[in-house]
Amino acid sequence: MSTNKIRFFYQGRVREVDSASPTRTVLQHLREDLHCTGTKEGCAEGDCGACTVVIASLVDGELEMRNVNSCIQFLPTLDGKAVFSVEDLKQPDGGLHPVQEALVECHGSQCGFCTPGFAMSLWSLYLKQEGQTQPPCRKTIDETLSGNLCRCTGYRPIIDAAVRMGELPAVSFDRATLKATLQGLQRDIMFSYTHDGQTFHAPRTLEEMAALRAAKPTATILAGSTDVGLWVTKQMRNLGDVIYT
Repeated sequence: MSTNKIRFFYQGRVREVDSASPTRTVLQHLREDLHCTGTKEGCAEGDCGACTVVIASLVDGELEMRNVNSCIQFLPTLDGKAVFSVEDLKQPDGGLHPVQEALVECHGSQCGFCTPGFAMSLWSLYLKQEGQTQPPCRKTIDETLSGNLCRCTGYRPIIDAAVRMGELPAVSFDRATLKATLQGLQRDIMFSYTHDGQTFHAPRTLEEMAALRAAKPTATILAGSTDVGLWVTKQMRNLGDVIYT
């Protein structure tokens, strides 16, 4: 049993998870548990970007959205946050989001396997460009797409789509409602999640972090997960207790 539930916002509602391993990845949960299979697994080591999702969190009370590799992101790290996958780009009338429409118009997809990851990276850029009258510069586009690999088309049509998406009829994003939702998911105490003998600790203060480290000197320290994630996806390690910074 878990000492708590992982709570996060996805596809219009708050999700609660209490029966997943603390080292189950966001990608595994999306594909295998929620059956949202648009997000792909290419490398399972955070290199190719086919698994890109956008995670929204509150940082000093303000909404922050960033694209991440879901293949090495552990599910409990979503607690108190929101996750967006390529399924979220579908418009209320069933139509394509300008990001998707631009990829179609500019022939930015060939085999299509990497396309959902590119779409999500472009969507993160689309949100940053909201309200701007000028298209993003090439340097900004390159930086946005630097975590996504394409094996078929080359990058020119995808870069063209990054410009074209801002020329199509705009689609707004309701930041105020999302911020209010996340405010309701914030915890006043340290989050600890236990399942099958493993505990994921998320201290809120430096004092809590120091006390946990003293009490559990062999626990795995988890920060960005770019190394630790591979210990699980490639080396199949059991990490034991985890302390998330």
